[in-house]
Amino acid sequence: MPGENLTRDEARERAALLSVDGYDVELDLRSAVADGDGEPRTFRSVTTIRFRCNEPGASTFADLIAPGVTAVTLNGKDLDPGEVFDGSRIALEDLAAENELTVDARCAYSRTGEGLHRFVDPEDGEVYLYTQYEPADARRVFANFEQPDLKAPYRFEVQAPEGWTVWSNGAGELTDGVWRFAETKPISTYITCVVAGPYHYVTDRYERVLADGSKLEIPLGAMCRKGLAPHFDADDVFLVTKQGLDFFHDHFDYPYPFGKYDQAFVPEYNLGAMENPGLVTFREEYIFRGKVTRASYEARANVILHEMAHMWFGDLVTMEWWDDLWLKESFADFMGTFASVGATRFEDAWITFANRRKAWAYRADQLPSTHPITADIRDLQDAKLNFDGITYAKGASVLKQLVAYVGQDAFLEGARRYFKRHAYGNTRLGDLLSVLAETSGRDMTVWARSWLQTAGVNSLTPQVLLDAEGRVAELAVVQEAPESHPEERPHRIAVGLYRLTPGGALERYARVETDVHEPRTVVADLAGAEAPDLVLVNDDDLTYCKTRFDDTSLATLREHLGALTDPLARALCWSALWNLTRDALLPARDFVDLVLRFAGRESDIGVLQMLHAWADSAVVHYVAPEWRETGGELLAEGALRELEAAEPGSEHQLAWARFFATVASGETDLALLGRLLDGTEVVDGLEVDQELRWAFLQPLAAHGVAGERELAAELARDDTASGKRHQVRCLAARPSAAVKAQAWAQVVESDALSNALVEATIAGFAQPSQRELTAPYAERYFASIERVWRERSIQIGMDVVRGLFPSLQDSPGTLRAADAWLAAHEGAAPALRRLVLEARDDLARALRAQACDAEADGR
Repeated sequence: MPGENLTRDEARERAALLSVDGYDVELDLRSAVADGDGEPRTFRSVTTIRFRCNEPGASTFADLIAPGVTAVTLNGKDLDPGEVFDGSRIALEDLAAENELTVDARCAYSRTGEGLHRFVDPEDGEVYLYTQYEPADARRVFANFEQPDLKAPYRFEVQAPEGWTVWSNGAGELTDGVWRFAETKPISTYITCVVAGPYHYVTDRYERVLADGSKLEIPLGAMCRKGLAPHFDADDVFLVTKQGLDFFHDHFDYPYPFGKYDQAFVPEYNLGAMENPGLVTFREEYIFRGKVTRASYEARANVILHEMAHMWFGDLVTMEWWDDLWLKESFADFMGTFASVGATRFEDAWITFANRRKAWAYRADQLPSTHPITADIRDLQDAKLNFDGITYAKGASVLKQLVAYVGQDAFLEGARRYFKRHAYGNTRLGDLLSVLAETSGRDMTVWARSWLQTAGVNSLTPQVLLDAEGRVAELAVVQEAPESHPEERPHRIAVGLYRLTPGGALERYARVETDVHEPRTVVADLAGAEAPDLVLVNDDDLTYCKTRFDDTSLATLREHLGALTDPLARALCWSALWNLTRDALLPARDFVDLVLRFAGRESDIGVLQMLHAWADSAVVHYVAPEWRETGGELLAEGALRELEAAEPGSEHQLAWARFFATVASGETDLALLGRLLDGTEVVDGLEVDQELRWAFLQPLAAHGVAGERELAAELARDDTASGKRHQVRCLAARPSAAVKAQAWAQVVESDALSNALVEATIAGFAQPSQRELTAPYAERYFASIERVWRERSIQIGMDVVRGLFPSLQDSPGTLRAADAWLAAHEGAAPALRRLVLEARDDLARALRAQACDAEADGR
């Protein structure tokens, strides 16, 4: 992969040596729309860095990844670029106490979403630019010291094509043909930002009277491509933004510190969003071209609030090195949901958190690559892979447990002290723990060691003993930990007892909060209670654990899961049942049966859509192979039945329609999709808009019903960037050996496709109904991945290694092939080995689940 892999030791050594006073960055982006001559497009980048050296005479380096450097000047002395620049670093010798470095470079536009990404809109030919840097891609745009603890203020100047607008972190204005931006506060390199192009831009304003009587005014802006402007509901974006700013000002007691607040929705974005202060960037898929469910709006609001929380957790106060990435991501993930519930219309966001976000964390925490929330990050490749379910969702879950442990008031007061004490600085774990110890009066050492510095997930199981009268004689909670990570933790939990009412509802009649920290903890306060039909040991989702059930509770759920009246309790039970399925403790066909019987009664649309994803995954990966066809047919029948029964025009109807398209495979089902597409059949209330049309076309393409001609016609109907991505995915999904060979070559053997089209091609390549077609690529995968990792950018490398792993070739032979590759490549890049280990573990889990399901066949 291009560029040096900066290590933690190198960063610490440089941080001990240097202090940075400021950057002046001049970018000339006029070449973005110039006619090309077949060579990679570049732009001019001139950077001046003012910095101090604690040891005059010492040597260090600046970071820059660029096709070429025209000039390097250090303290007035011209250096030979050919001697000091090696393609990723600029050697700096004999430093003075105070230094000034100027680098004039030719930097490259990106097509992979890293650095300065250049996108040409196929709809109108307009060019759009934006930057994305985390963790270390600012060096692709300007020379710098690329590590989070060398903060500095920045002044940007940008020359852009005529008619364009340019945005950066600070407020800007166009004078004499140059966009000049106000100097930023001291921030890290990875959160500087430039967005440029003919974007559609909408403005608003936020005002607030602060506690001291002064008035805070924040200019608000939101932008997207011109082609998406008709779909851009900026009013809702601004509504959530203002609600979030109110919420965080109420709770943080530290005014938003970065002036304006722009939000850019940009094309071909690799992430969900990025917290650049004053200019947050989002993937443009958060602008909805068709009808979506409430869950999509909730997800967007959560991301808006997540990034806003970063203005304090991450931008104002930043981790020293990527070991403590959780100091920003875990907090932002927690705060996104906390603020959604406390400030917006999405008052049930904790249900989504329990059902969706935690599922991500539970999977990550059971992989061989699991790690403590405070991770051991040796270098930048480690850092890139640690933007995972542990750093985000497990960390957020643990913070929710911390709030239960110390109390919400102490937690928020700790945050307030943390901001004031470390504003514009960098911190480690101990800095946060010290303020929490102050505000809570608790010793945080033991808690931090158990929750932040160890890996793995505990299981909590109830044990119920009844007396002769049928009441609870003893109720205990058993805590277990996996052998690989045998840490038993202190859990603050709520235990809920539920029973069936005469009317058939399953309702809670007793609840007790207690601390669990031993292998077996007796909940004394529940002794004497009436015998429960269901015991929920993590009621209200206070802790992070895998919930298990006693035999009576599991039997109750098998027959009455849909009768649970509390939506959070229901979501927790679904999550627990899915974990049992993944752990090969519940046959996958039993989980499918539960979904078929009870998902139609699910009121929470986000939970319903998660159940759809899980049920599909169960049939594709976890049921016995001989039952796959039957399971798929049952899901299609059930989806169609619920689609027809759903309220016309409702979001549940839309969710079932999309699920039906996902699982449809039989001739009758595919014919129905075709009639819905051409309008010869109508489902009352179901609007088949452009996005739903593509959803219906995917299975038709995958089963050979729709071919290149039909897909070209649909692209002509939707000749947009979004339409092109859909078409590419559908083209790669066609059941043809030639199609698969072409898709493989485009992704693995060529770098001609942009990141978005690589992603679309990979998504279309591996179809569950085409296992035989893709089988020959298992061997080619293992033969290719080390070369791909070496030659491509880290983002594309991750997409290829993850997306093309032959998981559909779910046999012991594929497992042996993965093991053989790992054994033969012990010296491969650790990040590459981690990706293969994770995919191998998912495959082994699938095989165990299939064996469990096969045993169920003989019941």
